[in-house]
Amino acid sequence: MTKILGIIGGGQLGMMIAEAAKDMPETVSKIIVLDPTKNCPAAQVGAEQIVADFKDRDAIIELSEKSDIITYEIESGDSNVLKSVEKNAEINPSPETLHIIQDKFLQKTFLKEHGIPVPEFIEISNIQDVKEGLKKFGYPALLKARRDAYDGRGNFKIDSEEMIQTAYDYFEGQKLMLEKFVPFKMEVSVIAARNTKGQIKTYPLVENIHEDNILRQTIAPARVSQEITKNAEIIASQTMDVLKGAGVFGIEMFVTQNDQIVINEIAPRVHNSGHHSLQSSKTSQFKQHLLAILGLDLGDTKLIHNTIMYNILGSKGFEGKYQPIKIENNNIFLKMYGKEISKPLRKLGHLNIVGTNDESIDQLLEKLESIKEKTIVKQSN
Repeated sequence: MTKILGIIGGGQLGMMIAEAAKDMPETVSKIIVLDPTKNCPAAQVGAEQIVADFKDRDAIIELSEKSDIITYEIESGDSNVLKSVEKNAEINPSPETLHIIQDKFLQKTFLKEHGIPVPEFIEISNIQDVKEGLKKFGYPALLKARRDAYDGRGNFKIDSEEMIQTAYDYFEGQKLMLEKFVPFKMEVSVIAARNTKGQIKTYPLVENIHEDNILRQTIAPARVSQEITKNAEIIASQTMDVLKGAGVFGIEMFVTQNDQIVINEIAPRVHNSGHHSLQSSKTSQFKQHLLAILGLDLGDTKLIHNTIMYNILGSKGFEGKYQPIKIENNNIFLKMYGKEISKPLRKLGHLNIVGTNDESIDQLLEKLESIKEKTIVKQSN
């Protein structure tokens, strides 16, 4: 029996979930997305759209009445409203799981209570708490918004006492936490999945490189030892086991100076660092997410090809319509998201450079350097 799938969020992640669902007509008959942007990327690939804010109560209720199962591509949905509509539709990951993860302080507290390694952190209620926390953690430290923050937008790095007031004022009354800075060797992540029956699978550890707090490229597999890889994947599996939510989760981690793993943040959804799986793996993270929330057996997560994912970001110099990006190469897979307007650092697309004939990561990085000029977003004439 086929299901109608509702998705909160219709951006590029919703778009790629919708595309994966279209390849599963025996299980998903229709896709409906809730997104505030008219003709959002998911709508451009055939999803029906409810145009409304992600937190709009009436819109969430409408989505639940039209869907058999609801998931999300952004963690901004109202978990309380979602909990109230479970009588209308199955919701995965569960509203309880979303509630824990979308508040970073609750998320870190939950992980710490379950013995999962995280950086030291404290709750912040006032500026005095920040000052006391900095006495404990030292400089630098990260002041973070607890909710509705991604791509580094909710972080303020405090390097000195003179920056405390500026950092505190930056958040304008938001709920905050302070976190000890981790002088990491490398940022890595594991894409992990858990289905409704409790089956867990993880994709191989990948290495993430950021620019201006935005993910720029992902290297699959990560250039680390087998011991670090194994440790990260064990921690990811433990995290999925205690969270209990069904679906794909992006688990961002740091490799410390002494080669330990600590969790930075968890996203309760498919993740930018898993885009490589569209070409690198037998089962993409988007299909895996559908298998997980529908209660089907999870797919193979083995890395078939070394792959580098590179994000195409809006140039800092302008906002407006942009020239089409064109790259033609048998082993480079370009995916644009159908966003008409470029904004500084906006994610407009990505490309996967796929290794064949046992090409090394270094060889793939050389290929990337040779085409970077073609990925620069330029204003249309």
